[in-house]
Amino acid sequence: MITFTEAQLMAWVSPVFWPFIRILAVFSAAPIFSARSVPMRTRVALAFLVAVCAQAVLTDQPVVALTDARALEVLVQQVLIGLAIGMAVRIVFAAVELAGELVGLQMGLNFAGFFDPTTGAQSSTVGRFFGNITMLLFVVIGGHLMLLQAVVASFNTFPVGGGALDAVNTMRLHELGAVVFRYGLWIALPLIGMLIFINVVLGIVSRIAPQMNAFAIGFPVTLSAGLVGIAFTLPMLDAPVVALFRLATALFTG
Repeated sequence: MITFTEAQLMAWVSPVFWPFIRILAVFSAAPIFSARSVPMRTRVALAFLVAVCAQAVLTDQPVVALTDARALEVLVQQVLIGLAIGMAVRIVFAAVELAGELVGLQMGLNFAGFFDPTTGAQSSTVGRFFGNITMLLFVVIGGHLMLLQAVVASFNTFPVGGGALDAVNTMRLHELGAVVFRYGLWIALPLIGMLIFINVVLGIVSRIAPQMNAFAIGFPVTLSAGLVGIAFTLPMLDAPVVALFRLATALFTG
């Protein structure tokens, strides 16, 4: 009869269980993976598959048994790090959507807002359009592979069994708030400058010809110029998006 000791079972289960918890937390917070259209069973199965496949490179991880006194602390650590990775990737989408909101404000399209069921918040048309484009770029540039690579590399930067609060302090996630505004303005600045110039020209024309209705002419002009500007700047959107992904994943890859 084949028998196993508790230490042997923990040595087999622990190397898979803790990575599984961290990866599942990532899939619960990261864009696309955390969408309502992705069933929870799919996330769990995918997280387990990635955890099993990652065992080839996770060879030096400490073994923390599920019955160990530190098990609860390790569980909190895995959840916090996983959620932090997912939220860092979400920063990329937030920066691009902020750029869309700023462009929509200059185009006069902020009144064309609607309720977005995927985020549960009010969103403008241009912001939602930029968000959808970012989702497509996320897949095209291999963002999902970069995310999985960052998760696996995070076990070298933040190994299992370390302090949860120490890991959060090392990641310095609060600095990503400035990144949202910096990159959002970087993406939207060409269109904002062009639309401000058009508004200044329309203001001068309305002063020269007071009988002309600037509001009736200005909205179609700014709307058309904004759409043309978006069409010209969209092919260059990949550069800031890739830079944001690298910045977000660098926090966990060391």
